[in-house]
Amino acid sequence: MKVEYLKDLAQKIEDGKLKMRKLSKMSDDEIIEHLTQVKGIGRWTAEMFLIFSLGRLDVLPTGDLGLRKGVQMAFSLPELPKPKEVEKIGMRWKPYRSVATWYLWKSLQKFDKIG
Repeated sequence: MKVEYLKDLAQKIEDGKLKMRKLSKMSDDEIIEHLTQVKGIGRWTAEMFLIFSLGRLDVLPTGDLGLRKGVQMAFSLPELPKPKEVEKIGMRWKPYRSVATWYLWKSLQKFDKIG
C-alpha cells in the first residue's frame, strides 16, 4: 500500500495537481485540503507536515492519541478526551498550539536524566 501511496503522490506532483512549492504560502486548512487529495495522506499526516516540515506554530492535531493522552494526564481527566474536548481545551493555547502539543507529547515520556 505504501508504494501505491508514493506513486499517487509522485503522479499528483508530476501532473501539477499537487504544488509543493506553493504550500508554504497557503493557510493550514488549504494545505490540509491540498495534501489529503493524495491516497494515504489523511488529516493527521497533513497536520504533522504542518508542524514538522513547515514549522507552523498553531496546529492542534486533536485526533492524535498522544496529544489526547497528554491532555488527559495534564488535566487529570478520568477518561481520554474526545477530539472536540481537546479542541475546546486547546483554544487557550492559541496561537502556539503546536508548542503546547510538543510539551504534552514530551510529558508522556519518562526522563532518566535532565539535559
